[in-house]
Amino acid sequence: MIDLHYWPTPNGKKLTIQLEESSIDYSVVYCEIGRGGQFEEEFLRISPNNRMPAIVDHDPEDRGEALAVFESGSCMLYLAEKCKKFGGSSRREKWEVNQWLMWQMANQGPKTGERGHFARLKDREGDQSYALRRFNDELHRLYGVMNNRLYDRRYLAGDNYTIADMACYPWSIGWEAQGIDLDEFKYVRRWINELSERPALQKGMAVGSELTQDYSKLSENEVKSIVSLLYNQRARPAPQTGGILD
Repeated sequence: MIDLHYWPTPNGKKLTIQLEESSIDYSVVYCEIGRGGQFEEEFLRISPNNRMPAIVDHDPEDRGEALAVFESGSCMLYLAEKCKKFGGSSRREKWEVNQWLMWQMANQGPKTGERGHFARLKDREGDQSYALRRFNDELHRLYGVMNNRLYDRRYLAGDNYTIADMACYPWSIGWEAQGIDLDEFKYVRRWINELSERPALQKGMAVGSELTQDYSKLSENEVKSIVSLLYNQRARPAPQTGGILD
């Protein structure tokens, strides 16, 4: 059994898609990031970077104690290895998968997130025109990278559907809200349309959908409270005693 510590964001949905596609038994443990669930001590023992998703495998391969994994890309690699599914059927394909999973982790996710961050704050934090132009352009460039990749390949890693596709899909379906004209990226559109027909992917995308927050429907105080939790965090101090230096 896998415990999935989760909130319905694109990063969280990567894992629900993979778990559904892999037919793994899992339990969802909701981590309400807008109320500080990611800072609770119990969660920090699983995910020291105070970010979800994270998983706990109660039946690891070595039959030892429960194994916790944090960071969505690491979780996906772990599950692919555990199930021997979607991680690449050959050594060459494995590295194609890994490259595109790392591309998502290092590029698509962060740049899309930054674009969304500055778009949400543009009327609250002064002139954000440079930041918006910077990340709008970068996001447009990244859609172009995907479009060129999918020009002559069915999926990102080649002929087979893999965790690379599962990782990128939840970040791609918001193209309209991201200011992207998908008519410019017809190969991405074809890929999105094909993946959207997969029943397991649909089921994974729906997990916790009723919990998604619409910022436009929140009061100014509610938005400020969430922003204070999610943004501008500084270092969490380490304990003063009982460590390796004592």
